[in-house]
Amino acid sequence: MTDHFKGIEDEIREGLFQRRDSKYRDFQSRLIPTAAPESIIGVRTPDLRKYAKELSKRREIEAFLKKLPHRYFDENQLHAFLLSEMKDYGRCIEAVNAFLPYVDNWATCDQLSPKVFKKHRGEILPQIMDWMGSEHSYTVRFAIGMLMQHFLEEDFDPSYPKIVLEHRSEEYYINMMRAWYFATALAKQYDAVLPMIEERGLDPWTQNKTIQKAVESYRITDEQKLYLKSLKLATGKRGK
Repeated sequence: MTDHFKGIEDEIREGLFQRRDSKYRDFQSRLIPTAAPESIIGVRTPDLRKYAKELSKRREIEAFLKKLPHRYFDENQLHAFLLSEMKDYGRCIEAVNAFLPYVDNWATCDQLSPKVFKKHRGEILPQIMDWMGSEHSYTVRFAIGMLMQHFLEEDFDPSYPKIVLEHRSEEYYINMMRAWYFATALAKQYDAVLPMIEERGLDPWTQNKTIQKAVESYRITDEQKLYLKSLKLATGKRGK
């Protein structure tokens, strides 16, 4: 039975520690270098998703979502999954904008993927443009991820990859997402995106990483892979 005197934040934290896996915590600590090791509880992703679905049905979950910043990495992960389950677009956008400034690692950034965005592509595009202009690295990474997820198929426009192309950065986690975006774009919109790779519009590190990722894709033909390899640059500068 739930302790009525216990706040939702304390209850959630206790629930996370009950679900911890010490070996998984050690694995995550190595995988996510920007997260302090002591902030990682070690809850496996399937368990977090299940817990988020349980909590999303509770009215008092709003108190947890508004309690920022969180102390633990796993709380941020849970927060991302809770936002991803929201069905009201307006409420979701408000909550995403409140949360993004506190996202401090690639894992939480990439887990944040609201399902409701799919039904509101026209409305989300201006938001993506705003996020692209942010000075916060993970907000920019999130914006590129949303362009990749929602605007590389039926709603694709050649102007979208140009926006990612022109976003120059020295940040490693932004450039890694840029490379991921262009590799995926080559798989889905090869003819439209290839000229940007041929013209060497990307910085050398991102160009080479894009080609590496594209060559690893089963959606790229052997002939395309061979040609893309010829477009690799001799030197590359790794983002920070």
